[in-house]
Amino acid sequence: MTLAEENYLKAIYHLEQQFKNGVSTNALAEEMNTKASSATDMVKKLADKNMLTHIPYQGATLSEAGRICAVKVIRRHRLWEVFLVEKLNFSWDEVHEVAEHLEHINSDKLVDELDAFLGYPTYDPHGDPIPDKEGKFTYIEKIVLAKSEVGATYKCIGVDDTSSKFLKYLDSNNIGLGTIIKVIHKEPFDNSLKLALGDSEIVVSQSVAKNLYLKKI
Repeated sequence: MTLAEENYLKAIYHLEQQFKNGVSTNALAEEMNTKASSATDMVKKLADKNMLTHIPYQGATLSEAGRICAVKVIRRHRLWEVFLVEKLNFSWDEVHEVAEHLEHINSDKLVDELDAFLGYPTYDPHGDPIPDKEGKFTYIEKIVLAKSEVGATYKCIGVDDTSSKFLKYLDSNNIGLGTIIKVIHKEPFDNSLKLALGDSEIVVSQSVAKNLYLKKI
């Protein structure tokens, strides 16, 4: 598989969580930041390699072979992120772009040894689950901050937006994995939230609240 083919398989894998009946070429093109015609050509190429099935006017669905390939890329990406943070002192807002390159080093032995060296981590620095060598994920129950209850206390366990800007915003407000958050008030006008973080308080917008994963404690 080429680098581009692996990136498309990974994108389709993630989009399938939203589009259960098939990923449209328009949705795929938007995800890949390319033209619909380019996405269509790649879908045809991957279909020819039996990596997916495509039904006109419905969308693309990964085959078992395509799913296995996509999960392997995700596994490599997330393990490299852990390595960069834990062993090379990268911050969580710096690792995604670097891991985008490292994920295409296709060596099962390297990945398995990296996994063992890191102590078989189950989550990456952003709280996303890392599939094991069999492709199995460990999931925990979570909700987004936007759907939290006023008066309840939660622990931050992940983020949906892994962009550098968002992660730096969280850092500047002392929010990270493991941060204890109590929801004090939800503003009816714009659904912004007032949060207690230890002895300090902060107001976050709805766009922030939709991208922060929590577990009730």
